[in-house]
Amino acid sequence: ERKAVILAHYYQRPELQDLADFVGDSLELSRKAAATDAEVIAFCGVKFMADTAKILSPEKIVVLPDLDAGCSLEDSCPPEKFKAFREAHPDHIALTYINCSTEVKALSDIIVTSSSAETILAQIPPEQKIIFGPDRNLGGYLSRKFNREMLLWPGVCIVHEAFSETELLKLKAQHPDAPIAAHPECPPAIIDHADYVGSTSGILNFAKSFPGDTLIVATEPHIIHQMEKALPGKTFIGAPGADGNCNCNICPYMALNTLEKLYVALRDLQPRIEIEEGLRLKAKASLDRMLEMASGTVGKG
Repeated sequence: ERKAVILAHYYQRPELQDLADFVGDSLELSRKAAATDAEVIAFCGVKFMADTAKILSPEKIVVLPDLDAGCSLEDSCPPEKFKAFREAHPDHIALTYINCSTEVKALSDIIVTSSSAETILAQIPPEQKIIFGPDRNLGGYLSRKFNREMLLWPGVCIVHEAFSETELLKLKAQHPDAPIAAHPECPPAIIDHADYVGSTSGILNFAKSFPGDTLIVATEPHIIHQMEKALPGKTFIGAPGADGNCNCNICPYMALNTLEKLYVALRDLQPRIEIEEGLRLKAKASLDRMLEMASGTVGKG
């Protein structure tokens, strides 16, 4: 009735993933929705993702099942503080992770996703100074990999920060032949043990291609639902938190979205995402720059 398209991020509850028209990474979903003739986008994810969908599809109605579904990375980077930080370093460009507010996108030069970041960073001249925010772990990973000094904003993802190196090593001892796939938002101590480091889509592709039958997954555990659907013959184990289980690694913001809230959002077309046009265009400029520079890697945030 609403001519709606339903999007679900990999970190959503399994029942929302199963209901969605598209399941994927944040930018990939926004671009797929923009390419449809749907009049309404129901984004089962967090607010910055729904904001990105609105930036790319201003003519469509965008609803988020729960407006309180935020992001610790977005919260860690208030626009006014980021603006002051930029002004204090005028010779730096701002390379900013997509997990940020529309206002911070508007203050940035180039947006990156976890899969496009390496391609984009490789195109920036070595002498160009860079601010990277808001995720210090992703920025640190890129800095080490490229031997590239960057000013890092001190934000972290509370989910990926919760993984325990000690518990991971215990789990690895129980499954010595199982590789570890980790998201680059993880702390260095986790990434150092990983056999593969990549975005959510990249981890899913690695799960499909690795030769063994068991994989340890160091990212939000709801992605395992897609792995088990695609590869029922393989075993996937979520990397543990400090207490030895995965419960602390479930994103509390993603968990706010439910089937009931999705129904109400589609029924009432609320909560609705609205972005002032001048702000939208400034934010879109940094996204467009990413799309130009990322070529074949875009869409996998």
